[in-house]
Amino acid sequence: MEVEVKLRLPNADSHRRVIALLAPFHAATHRQRNLFFDGADSELSSKRAVLRFRFYNDDERCVVSLKAKAVLVDGVSRVEEDEEDLNPRVGLDCVAEPGKLGVVESRVLERVRNEFGVKGEKGFVGLGGFGNIRSVYEWKGLKLEVDETSFDFGTLYEIECESADPDEAKRVLEEFLKENGIDYSYSLMSKFAIFRSGKLP
Repeated sequence: MEVEVKLRLPNADSHRRVIALLAPFHAATHRQRNLFFDGADSELSSKRAVLRFRFYNDDERCVVSLKAKAVLVDGVSRVEEDEEDLNPRVGLDCVAEPGKLGVVESRVLERVRNEFGVKGEKGFVGLGGFGNIRSVYEWKGLKLEVDETSFDFGTLYEIECESADPDEAKRVLEEFLKENGIDYSYSLMSKFAIFRSGKLP
């Protein structure tokens, strides 16, 4: 179970201010491409499951993830997640020809094929996706991920923090934002849900 605090920043100015304040704690920046797939008969989405390929930094790494039963309440997301690394070339081949997802050797994809019944070369379809610049900070014992997500219809700014104690992490984060006069709100939808809706919330 992945448990994350998700706080939305209202605009680019708020994002810039957060980045500036956290600059001394910067650990890494990742350029990500997130691409999604479903079964041809909506086998995954009909059961609230999401299959994602995430490519890092010009396709130097590819991670395939299966997420299911996501719940997002008061800025805290809980979702069942299973993921593994996949050869980026194999991942790119699957993006170009989603039918290859039916035969690629992968523990996660095998789960999708068996548990959701997505079979054969015509079993998978690509849904498209979006880009994300993720700045990572090690701050006060927390790992903060500050995202600038680029959809075709606009840009979303968000802070994510995975934590075993999300209420405490949220309290510390909210205190930090309030002390610095930075507006925020609780995220109401996952990035995938926003992508599928076609508009910013």
